[in-house]
Amino acid sequence: MKCHFVSTAVASFLVSGLVAGSAMAADAIDEIPAAPAAEIAPVFTWRGFYAGLGGGPTWANGDFDVFSEDMNGGLITGFVGYNWQLDNNFVFGIEGDISYNWDKSDVGPFEVGLETAGSVRARLGYAIDRALIYGAAGWTGAQVHIDGPAGDDRDTLSGWTIGAGVDYAFTNNVFGRLEYRYNDYGSADLLGLDGDIDQHVVMIGVGYKF
Repeated sequence: MKCHFVSTAVASFLVSGLVAGSAMAADAIDEIPAAPAAEIAPVFTWRGFYAGLGGGPTWANGDFDVFSEDMNGGLITGFVGYNWQLDNNFVFGIEGDISYNWDKSDVGPFEVGLETAGSVRARLGYAIDRALIYGAAGWTGAQVHIDGPAGDDRDTLSGWTIGAGVDYAFTNNVFGRLEYRYNDYGSADLLGLDGDIDQHVVMIGVGYKF
């Protein structure tokens, strides 16, 4: 009888220990903190307003009635625009700019050259992550002058522009630009001389996307 009582007591003790241990193990499992959710980095987009500054060398030509003259120099420009980006990485937008040109040349006693210019262009491009390869075309205009002993004259020209370039985003807001552009400013009338003026531009710039 005594042995049976001892055996029963030992068995009860072991069962109680197992139950308590299981409960403690369950509590320990319940207290393990959940792993933090992984943060997904936002996908970069070119959508939105932007503005910037640029400049570079220029090569202009004036083909007048009695002479043809190269007017090489440079320009500085400010630009603003807005982009829309589709889910398939195509980007389209509109951009305007105002520039000042230092395209000048001497023809005998006269100086002929370009001054203030501007354009409004439509852009279409394809985004490869932070790089945007684009083409652009639209309207452009400029002021041209001729100064000399026979008098001074200025004319405001209106024509078209086409070009291509690449924008690259260094951060989510700051991007760089490299662009080529051809400007056909149309016909000028200076001191009774008719002429056609065009221009090639290579520009580097920096912009800020809002």
